[in-house]
Amino acid sequence: MRALLKYCAGLVLFAIACSAASAEQFTLFPDRKELHSPDGRFVIRSIEHATGAAELSGVFRTLVIEEIASGNVRKLYDYVGRVAVAWSGNDFIIVTDYVSKKTSRALVFPIDPHREVLVLDKVQVASLISDTQSVHLQQNDHVFVEVSSVEGTALLLKVWGYGRRDVTGFRFVCRYDRAGGTAVCQ
Repeated sequence: MRALLKYCAGLVLFAIACSAASAEQFTLFPDRKELHSPDGRFVIRSIEHATGAAELSGVFRTLVIEEIASGNVRKLYDYVGRVAVAWSGNDFIIVTDYVSKKTSRALVFPIDPHREVLVLDKVQVASLISDTQSVHLQQNDHVFVEVSSVEGTALLLKVWGYGRRDVTGFRFVCRYDRAGGTAVCQ
């Protein structure tokens, strides 16, 4: 059992490293404390929350964005473990939240605070793709949805995992159309 847990933890760390290696702009928080936008107008920070001994809290960290010129700060997202964060141009912040050792979800935050945040997880992606592909997401207990980039109105994702259905694992590269709310995976 201990060997299996070490193996699973190693896979998650390998996935994080591969995400960071395949797109050098990704930064792991909370390891790093800030990430500047390509144009230098904004900075993303990870803020640690201090809780008292009597307090129970599931939120330990928060990603915030600060506009450097004005000093205005806006909360983006609360997280517990690790998140991989990158800028997609100057308009979007892309995040993969490694929720647990068994799953992750992809998020896209527009710089414009009036635009909607997009969240894609195992359940949502499974509902968007073909039945022959969604069975891999539904019947495996380790499923990771990782964002790689935003290209126009499309979000590029890596969806992969393993479990009782796919002992040796499965891997899809998906394109999610933000305008149409549809996804195609290969």
